[in-house]
Amino acid sequence: MSTVLQPNSVSAPALDPRVTERRNPRTADIDLASPLAIVDVMNGEDRAVADAVASQREPIAQAIAAIETAFRAGRRLLYVGAGTSGRLGVLDASECPPTFGTDPAMVVGIIAGGDHALRNPIEGAEDSAPEGAVQMDAHAVTAGDVVVGIAASGTTPFVRGALLRARELGATTALLACSEPPQAMRDAADILMLPIAGPEVLTGSTRLKAGTATKLVLNMLTTGAMIRMGKSYGNLMVDLRATNVKLQDRAERIVCEVTQLTRDDARALLQRADGRVKRALVMHALQVDASTADARLAEVGGVIRRVVPDAPPPVLHANTSASVS
Repeated sequence: MSTVLQPNSVSAPALDPRVTERRNPRTADIDLASPLAIVDVMNGEDRAVADAVASQREPIAQAIAAIETAFRAGRRLLYVGAGTSGRLGVLDASECPPTFGTDPAMVVGIIAGGDHALRNPIEGAEDSAPEGAVQMDAHAVTAGDVVVGIAASGTTPFVRGALLRARELGATTALLACSEPPQAMRDAADILMLPIAGPEVLTGSTRLKAGTATKLVLNMLTTGAMIRMGKSYGNLMVDLRATNVKLQDRAERIVCEVTQLTRDDARALLQRADGRVKRALVMHALQVDASTADARLAEVGGVIRRVVPDAPPPVLHANTSASVS
């Protein structure tokens, strides 16, 4: 059971309507808490995050479908945010190429203040709606793209400006916020994802629960869209790009596990497949060359299970009762 820090007196009514700016009555005495009590109360607060994300399952799924449509049309996903929200968008975008073997231009992260703001706060950068619009033009946003604005408070002018301009340019727009957004922000988004987990442990510190909720949703958006694009075989990542020793080892292990080949034979197969795990698996299953494997995959939208109906070998070393239906 988590420790709850009770306030000494009733808090004054919140003056700011944003949940992320309200004081949390459960952490009013956190400045006197022991290290263990701080851990317990923060862990207790974080338990609300998963439920907040779960409450948004339908709009998140709607966003995944929109992103898949964009990708299949050769268009892009662009994240736009400021501060922590912007950094999380850039982080998610930057992890797609090594994880899914994608072109870096396929998922783009834009942060108010530019890349310098990733390590250094740029005061006032989030307050310019016109600059958000400028960034949409600078990144050549067009019809078919999906632009996801990330604003923990739901009010960031930079994000609002970006979404309004993106909509003018014909893009699908979505807002990810952890507080109820005002109508002007709602009107800028086709899809609203609002995982609201309540006031922060430290008032206004949106790198905490809001940041965690944001990270969980971003994980779902790109992972979900990439799975739909055929970037997995069962739950194996088969479109990874082996750019280092760890990923090369993972690629070989995946091929070994699926094909039952020895490590040496799996390495040789990957060499014939130019290092592409998905291509190698189809080459082996159908006993075809690389170009034929690519052609077969192209016919079915890149989804291995539509070419090789058999599932990967069962997981024999895991002890779990979870299932996906």
